[in-house]
Amino acid sequence: MTKRPNILLILNDDMGYSDIGCYGGEIETPNLDRLATNGLRFSQFYNTARCSPSRASLLTGLHPHQTGIGILTYDSGPEGYAGNLNQRCATIAEVLKPAGYRSYLSGKWHVSSNLTQPTDSWPMQRGFDDFFGTIIGAGSFYDPNTLTRRNENAEHEARQPGWFYTDAISDEAVKFLRTHKAEHGDKPFFQYVAYTAPHWPLHAHPEDIAKYKGRFDAGWDTLREQRLERLVSSGILDAQWKLTGRDPSQPAWTQAQDKAWLANCMEVYAAQIDRMDQGIGRILDSLEELGQLEDTLVIFLSDNGACAEDIPENVTIDELVNKLMIARSHTRDGAVVRFGNNPDIAPGPEDTYQSYGQAWANLSNTPFRLYKHWIHEGGISTPLIFHWPKGIAQRGEVRHTPGYLPDIMATILDVTGTPYPQALDGRSILPLEGHSLRQSFTSDAGERPPMFWEHEGNAAVRIGKWKLVREYPKDWELYDMEADRTETNDLAAKHPDRVADMKKQYEAWARRCGVLDREKVVALMRSQGVTKAFWEDE
Repeated sequence: MTKRPNILLILNDDMGYSDIGCYGGEIETPNLDRLATNGLRFSQFYNTARCSPSRASLLTGLHPHQTGIGILTYDSGPEGYAGNLNQRCATIAEVLKPAGYRSYLSGKWHVSSNLTQPTDSWPMQRGFDDFFGTIIGAGSFYDPNTLTRRNENAEHEARQPGWFYTDAISDEAVKFLRTHKAEHGDKPFFQYVAYTAPHWPLHAHPEDIAKYKGRFDAGWDTLREQRLERLVSSGILDAQWKLTGRDPSQPAWTQAQDKAWLANCMEVYAAQIDRMDQGIGRILDSLEELGQLEDTLVIFLSDNGACAEDIPENVTIDELVNKLMIARSHTRDGAVVRFGNNPDIAPGPEDTYQSYGQAWANLSNTPFRLYKHWIHEGGISTPLIFHWPKGIAQRGEVRHTPGYLPDIMATILDVTGTPYPQALDGRSILPLEGHSLRQSFTSDAGERPPMFWEHEGNAAVRIGKWKLVREYPKDWELYDMEADRTETNDLAAKHPDRVADMKKQYEAWARRCGVLDREKVVALMRSQGVTKAFWEDE
């Protein structure tokens, strides 16, 4: 039998739709651009609006509530909200194993509520043959909590001079590839590379930050217009779609205070992505040196839209450090970490903990509305790049075929000729929810089954060109995605019958997948003592 193709799945964290160069951004990403030039870009691919649910859906081909990750990795009570990858789902690694694949993970896991002790929701227990990364969802890039090698704590490794998490993720991925070639070269591999960049805190190398000095001085208003022009000219977006207005809570750039510091925040954010792209370049170079790039399907995407969060003011440093475990109180050299978005503190070094803010997140999501957490286009739209020289003949083309995260497993199983199991290791597995994108490798595909989303009461269903979407607790809105993908013209009042029908289909999906009303989830999370700033709107 002909050897099955290798799979390299690259996911990054909290990056907007239009940040990277090949999607209209100012950030230099030559290696991702190279994949796009020699592969395919998808213009209408969607994630699930939040870190943990997106990872759960991506890894299993199911909806997040079906996997136990209805919100985040907190125990919220009911089955779909337990905060742990459950036993009713199978990961890509588990499904590919019977087909002869070896599987490796370098980077962020974030689908287990137990952060310190191995459980059946940890990578090595869910099909991966080797793992290096973090169990938690965020943290210092210089000294992250929960750094793990296989099933053992590896936080001591970050004490090495010059250690930086983004670099370590890339370097470990390269080591996995080289070891696989040397020891298991007769078998195909599945390599999952899960970067935490550019999730806050804003940590980056000084030389990378310096590269972007002055790059964003024109401000978010002008840069949004320029990005849209590039997106349209490259064929990714339609010229008839209007640029959404500036977030009304944010000032015009001309009226903004502390412009130098604000621009510096965006420079550090760009540097985070730049460093990731450098690492992707090393991974691709290794594949090429090992003679495996031609027959490796490389997939790149982001886990949600850009993040508009500031570091929560009502969360104590003790909670950040000891309860949530997403920060360190001191640097490796013993200096006190300075928390908060203070214009007197330049972002980037290990002793800072800042985020880039709502207005820059609006730029990152150009030209769409809203952000991470929400199901409007700004919250769920992601770049998606496919590169596979032996399997995709077209080069540099754009596909407008819609798709979402459950489709990734379906596509991987399709191209590898691997059946999806009804049961695994004696446990029943829920049916696959995804729809393979393989037919779109040659040209845009036709109609696909409906797509559904829900996160913290925010929800949507898309059927053909129509999208019904709700920003909780507001009413449902209806948009024609062919005429108005930027969601500026709500047609719900003009099409009440369509709204009723789509809402009915959404409600049936929600019942089937274990989605609870937000009010019930909030009450359960309050009873669990989950930190308010991380799940409830202020």
